Amino acid sequence: MLQTYLIVLPAVFLAGLVDSIAGGGGLLSVPAYMAAGLPPHYVLGNNKFSSSFGTLFATLRYHQHGMIDVRVALLSAFFALIGSFLGSSAVLLLSADFLRILLVVLIPLVAVLTLTHRSLGRENHSHRQTRQRKYSLAALAALLLGFYDGFFGPGMGMFLILFFTLVLKYDFVTANANTKVVNLASNVAAVVTFIIHGKVIFAIGIPAAAAGIAGNLLGAKLVIKRGGSVIRPVFIFTLLLLFGKVLYDLLAAR
Repeated sequence: MLQTYLIVLPAVFLAGLVDSIAGGGGLLSVPAYMAAGLPPHYVLGNNKFSSSFGTLFATLRYHQHGMIDVRVALLSAFFALIGSFLGSSAVLLLSADFLRILLVVLIPLVAVLTLTHRSLGRENHSHRQTRQRKYSLAALAALLLGFYDGFFGPGMGMFLILFFTLVLKYDFVTANANTKVVNLASNVAAVVTFIIHGKVIFAIGIPAAAAGIAGNLLGAKLVIKRGGSVIRPVFIFTLLLLFGKVLYDLLAAR
């Protein structure tokens, strides 16, 4: 058990730090759980358990500092849950290979867009959108990305951050905080399912949750103090991690 803690806890702390800043923490924590020797379903169950608590604390911290557009975030969470249900049903009927190929093309384009548009996410211009347009676009995007999350999954939070900044014109800080509400809703729904089916090992999950909370609180503190300047580089880092994972999975499937 000590070896498991030495592998999992530092990785979950780092995953919480990254996730609170730009999403994508699962790209770090899931391989750690796998390296510790947990079976696949227990990997997913423990990862969702630990990440849910970390996301909860980060969300509360962002809400305390007035960084969340609550109505847009809750609306997005609702439609993301619907999309996730539809996506998890569709995964039994469709192949994920198309999405892997699409992501190998899209991720570099997103990275270039983020790097070249230095003004992206610096200022909050969401007030220029009409309320009806903002709500309808948020609902549609959350539904589609929720479907993606249920069907395939990796990087959903990062793509939602990009949508909030690029389309709804939020700054990176608000976009990231809004995304945490969506992530929290989907995580809670998933972790309840895993607990009911006995796929969470609490002797691992509870210490990992504590490590995730610590990482998320540190990440939220950095965002609150430094704003978008800390989000952009971490966003690029997680995009590169996602690109590597998708490319590896695509090649391994051949």
